Amino acid sequence: MDALDLARWQFGVTTVYHFLFVPLTIGLGVFVAGLQTAWHRTGKEHYLRLTKFFGKLFLINFAMGVVTGIVQEFQFGMNWSEYSTFVGDVFGAPLALEALLAFFMESTFLGLWIFGWDRLPKRVHLACIWAAAIGSNLSAYFILAANAWMKHPVGYEVVDGRARMTDLWAVLTNSTALAQVPHVIGAAFIVAGGFVLAVSGYWLLRTKADMWRGAARAALVMTALAGVVVAGSGDVSGKLAHEQQPMKLAAAEGLERDTAGAGFTVVPGVEIPKLLSFLSAGDFDATVQGTEDLQRRYEERFGPGDYRPDPVVVFWSYRVMIGFGLATVGLSVLGLWLTRRRRDLPPWLARLFVLALPLPLLAVTAGWLLSEIGRQPWTVTGELLTAASVSPGVSLTEVAVSLTIFTLLYGGLAVAEAVLLTRHVRKGPEESEPAPAAEKLEPSLMY
Repeated sequence: MDALDLARWQFGVTTVYHFLFVPLTIGLGVFVAGLQTAWHRTGKEHYLRLTKFFGKLFLINFAMGVVTGIVQEFQFGMNWSEYSTFVGDVFGAPLALEALLAFFMESTFLGLWIFGWDRLPKRVHLACIWAAAIGSNLSAYFILAANAWMKHPVGYEVVDGRARMTDLWAVLTNSTALAQVPHVIGAAFIVAGGFVLAVSGYWLLRTKADMWRGAARAALVMTALAGVVVAGSGDVSGKLAHEQQPMKLAAAEGLERDTAGAGFTVVPGVEIPKLLSFLSAGDFDATVQGTEDLQRRYEERFGPGDYRPDPVVVFWSYRVMIGFGLATVGLSVLGLWLTRRRRDLPPWLARLFVLALPLPLLAVTAGWLLSEIGRQPWTVTGELLTAASVSPGVSLTEVAVSLTIFTLLYGGLAVAEAVLLTRHVRKGPEESEPAPAAEKLEPSLMY
């Protein structure tokens, strides 16, 4: 094992951990905004209680996401300076937009929302949480646009060994990004829906309050609709992978040789004939390239080397992503059916929602592994190999020390996150008094 291996482990560990918070923040922010909108429109107190309850859970998760995300920037300079040098001129614009526009928008309006209760007019306060939720989704868009460029670089030229952006619009409207953004954001809403269902299920086993039935019903609708978005965008992503990342597609299917009418492998030994060709190209008889034939072509194009990603990780992460994602969406559809016509949620299903809490998190983690490991051995497809991206002066000992520190630190943060969320969920919503009308406030509190 060398510094490159440990640097990859470090980036993988810290990014996977950070990504556990990101989808919940994206989806839960919109859910909280929806609850507050319902309170604003109806004046019903239980919507206000749910808004503040899930709002606190959202804030805990948001704070952990910010803390763990800061480390990512440091790693680019510490362990991946060659990568930073190559992509810096391209990544500068979308990441600046993410920080200066999306994140500042999100954090500023979130601060106004936190401290604006009973101080801002109700409509202004409601607009703050919507602005924060929109900001988190915009942030995801700019980051995913940069990530998509690594898989399918567009709008650039290489000058003196560095990528120089020639068309910002091409980078932001990259076909890979346009498919990846709804796929990831849809998955984020599935994660948030699964989280709300687990919390609602926990409380429905203890009380039959209408408040929790309403929260569960809203989460069921959100999860089911997000599942449709994920399935549709996933289909587009698969067809793009067939054209832009054929090696990842072949590794995900365990396909070694070019095959016309290729079948889709559900699990080893179970195959649906010709389905892979149809999913990849819209044609049951289309040819799908295999890893071994692609390896030969890549050696002819790029020179000697192994251009195949880890077949085991890519193959099984693909199936974990689909399986656990479908299970979560399937539970939501089942819940919608069983609660039709205002029927109560069965206790056994409420317990199942609690037990199913890890499933969407495992699905999005597996999806990230598929996306990033499937791109290997490239950091920028066709332009920059991962082996050429690591900092030349970093030593094995230095990376090992930082990896150990980050792992211990993140382990402690994981415990803190779990304790805070569990404590707040068990405590439940606080009793709320109707907020005073904005016009009755002192001017000094309004402005």
